[in-house]
Amino acid sequence: MKKIEAIIKPFKLDDVREALADISITGMTVTEVKGFGRQKGHTELYRGAEYMVDFLPKVKLEIVVPDEQTERCIEAIIKTAQTGRIGDGKIFVFDVEKVIRIRTGEEDEDAI
Repeated sequence: MKKIEAIIKPFKLDDVREALADISITGMTVTEVKGFGRQKGHTELYRGAEYMVDFLPKVKLEIVVPDEQTERCIEAIIKTAQTGRIGDGKIFVFDVEKVIRIRTGEEDEDAI
């Protein structure tokens, strides 16, 4: 099993969720986060004063999938979240050793 963490632009969340549902991936955790990479933030004007916004709003998706669905999941995220502009985000993939559903005690792929 793999855990996929994707950092994407917030306005792409619904599109990505629908694309993942289309390939039968229905469970995910979504967190509103802030960060920066090559964008290095941007400047904004507020009441005539210019100030630096260092951290930009992003959304972090956490998805655990069986090994055989990993590539399809990554491809769906890339295809849907990509705008071609700086700040589209990143995808991280981790090995998952064990998953346990607390309610039933089911383990591993049965618990996903």
